[in-house]
Amino acid sequence: MGHKILQALPYMLGGIAYTVGITVIALVVGLVIGMILALLRVYGGKYAQKFAAIYVVVLRGLPSLVVLFIIYFMLARFIDLPPFLAGCVALGVCSSAYQAEIFRGAIQGVPFGQMLAARALGMTKLQAITVVIMPQALRNAIPGWSNEAAVVVKDSSLVYAVGLAELLRRAQQVAARLYAPLAVFAVTALIYFLLTFGVNRLLGWVEKRTRIPGMTEVR
Repeated sequence: MGHKILQALPYMLGGIAYTVGITVIALVVGLVIGMILALLRVYGGKYAQKFAAIYVVVLRGLPSLVVLFIIYFMLARFIDLPPFLAGCVALGVCSSAYQAEIFRGAIQGVPFGQMLAARALGMTKLQAITVVIMPQALRNAIPGWSNEAAVVVKDSSLVYAVGLAELLRRAQQVAARLYAPLAVFAVTALIYFLLTFGVNRLLGWVEKRTRIPGMTEVR
């Protein structure tokens, strides 16, 4: 049986490309939306803050799989939406709600005196945010963001539900063909562990390289 699993391993590993692709794109989508939401919550007006807060509450209260189904089946009525793209959009939207809170905490973790000092030097509020606040906030956000990146790696397995032949989908196919679900899914679990461990190690290295001496980190 072990020999058969080894023979099927290249096919399973072929699904990693989809898993990594979904993870990267979803994180980028979540990063862009999440950062905008965080800025709205901290520096936006009354209605902008309410909109951002409602968005975060609603998306954090919905299972990622439900969001995936809504996006895939709803948009399929209007456009031909591939499962890969649907997964990227759905997981990106879900991740943005969590990333928004990560970035909000990181922004608020920058001492308010930094903004006052920047304004005293003649910077506009927008200049102070982009030049002084955000570079520090992004560094502070790395620990929390690395946890979210690991979550998205694991959540990428949900896209199997709409037919994409990513890692989990291929593992299911191999398990059904070999009648060895325990062994196949044990191997699959190991692969997911290696992916998430690698992501955490990489971002841990980035955190150490970009750490601001003396700055309290937001965790």
